[in-house]
Amino acid sequence: MLETVDLQKKLSKGVYRARMEELQNQLREQQYAANAAGQAIIICLEGWELSGRGELIKKLTAKLDPRVFRIYPESAPTPLERRYHFLWRYQARFPNYGQMALFDGSWYSRVLVERCEKKTRRKYWLAAYGQINECERWLTDDGQLVLKFWVHISEREQRKRIKAAKRDRALRWKVTEEARHQQRHYQRWLDAVEEMLAKTETPNAPWTVLEGTDTRWARVRFLETITTAVEKALAARLPAHAVPLETRSKVVGIRARKSKTVQRSVRLRLAARQREAARA
Repeated sequence: MLETVDLQKKLSKGVYRARMEELQNQLREQQYAANAAGQAIIICLEGWELSGRGELIKKLTAKLDPRVFRIYPESAPTPLERRYHFLWRYQARFPNYGQMALFDGSWYSRVLVERCEKKTRRKYWLAAYGQINECERWLTDDGQLVLKFWVHISEREQRKRIKAAKRDRALRWKVTEEARHQQRHYQRWLDAVEEMLAKTETPNAPWTVLEGTDTRWARVRFLETITTAVEKALAARLPAHAVPLETRSKVVGIRARKSKTVQRSVRLRLAARQREAARA
């Protein structure tokens, strides 16, 4: 699968700036609409070390309301969490209806980190594929939106970024032991990623592979994929969401009344549309 990914895709600075501003504003309005509609959104972000996941999260959250959005970075399980099934600690963090959550590193660590670093036995990570698929099916059957991303860069690009980070004091912290392990055993990790994508690609929770060589391209595609999927989910949940976002003042305003900034933004857009209609 990954050998067919075109890692040469690029985006110009001008197109990137205009598109990013548009997508961030659109996603902010979708967040309020999803909150009003009770639509839960789960974003699973996986990728190579130094592939730019941090910047993707930064661009995604730039204009979102933090009251209904959470980010969960990957961490080692606590002694309590080790007592339970490996999915339990993630299930406890799944968002409530109307909220969004992003997992930077997720339940897929079972079939990636734990497999490649030999932290769990083969029979356990083999069984995890079916368990993960079943868990994600439960979520989507409940109407929750599950979005899964893999940020892909080549072995050569990863080596280049690691060397650059080592030379920069401000970025040296990114070169972790896990990053070094990935670089030394890139093919082992690549085989694990390929198997993960093949065995957990389902109609209800498909993977999106982001071409990560050009960071501008990856960021725009990341937000485009999310906004398209959220719009589709909202349209299926409420007929009102099938119309353009700018005309949904009543829907957006259900939960946005607390925010004077959002109210003013909606009024200004409606006034602009009325002026355009009058001139026409």
